[in-house]
Amino acid sequence: MQTHRRVLTLDEFTIQELRQFPAATGELSGLLRDIGLAAKRINVEVNKAGLVDDILGDAGSVNVQGEDVKKLDLFADNQLISVLRNGIYCAGVASEENDDIVVFDDEVSNRSKYVVLMDPLDGSSNIDVNTSIGSIFSICRRVTPLGTPCTLQDFLQPGVRIVAAGYVIYGSSTMLVYGTRRGVNGFTLDPSIGEFCLSHRRMQCPPDGTIYSVNHGNYYAFNPRVRDYIEHCQQQKNYTQRYVGSMVADIHRNLIKGGVFLYPGTVAKPQGKLRLLYECNPMAFLMEVAGGLATDGVRRILEVPPTGLHQRSPLFLGSRSMMETLTGMLTR
Repeated sequence: MQTHRRVLTLDEFTIQELRQFPAATGELSGLLRDIGLAAKRINVEVNKAGLVDDILGDAGSVNVQGEDVKKLDLFADNQLISVLRNGIYCAGVASEENDDIVVFDDEVSNRSKYVVLMDPLDGSSNIDVNTSIGSIFSICRRVTPLGTPCTLQDFLQPGVRIVAAGYVIYGSSTMLVYGTRRGVNGFTLDPSIGEFCLSHRRMQCPPDGTIYSVNHGNYYAFNPRVRDYIEHCQQQKNYTQRYVGSMVADIHRNLIKGGVFLYPGTVAKPQGKLRLLYECNPMAFLMEVAGGLATDGVRRILEVPPTGLHQRSPLFLGSRSMMETLTGMLTR
């Protein structure tokens, strides 16, 4: 008799993980399932892009970083905040799309142990041309007393204090990848049942790779040592450059296949373009748990002390061997 492979849904997997810790409250597992629900709602709208007139294009506003806000940016931001606000596991949210934190100041939320930091829709400049985009998030344990509203202090924590982080990539298939200190796991959305199902168990970034991802158009605006590393890559016979321009897509590929992602500062923007709290820290956390390395070119990214919600940072992360070579060239 033919037996069928047991496929775990995201809900089943998080509950299975919870059973291994009898003292756990289940809040973190519930929070991850809430984020999965919001991701499914966002996925529905992303898949309509090009068919519905009021989804594509600019929303007519500019965010705190001075960037044009896309309509899907706002939709994703609203969906994530709505789901987390209506749940019982989150005290508040910090989002790339909002100037300040969003505090869920009610009796249930104030008792929640966790806050969420997020980039609701990374790579939104690619929305109109049907390129893979994604959502990025991290979860931190509060430092303020339970029973009180969360404050800015709860969000301005270094990445070493992240308890879970992940991303959703909306591509040829939709995947949710999340990690805790126990490991990184990937779930692919099965549209036939509307559930994320475990497809990539205990993901590990290969220790070496052949892919380097960098915006070569900024080559002459980079630090000379960054240019030296790019030239080093060009001289390797088996290396290839792959750059989508959507951070989630580039890092997702390198996490699976092995490679290095570079987003250095430039002459005009020495601190780079990526946000420390919403993009760098979550991806660095995932990469380190999966066996890779992540730095700002000098320091381990997860140890950089945040000074503001929208602080920017250069970012270099990827396979351990490639990163060791890169770090050696950047710090010599």
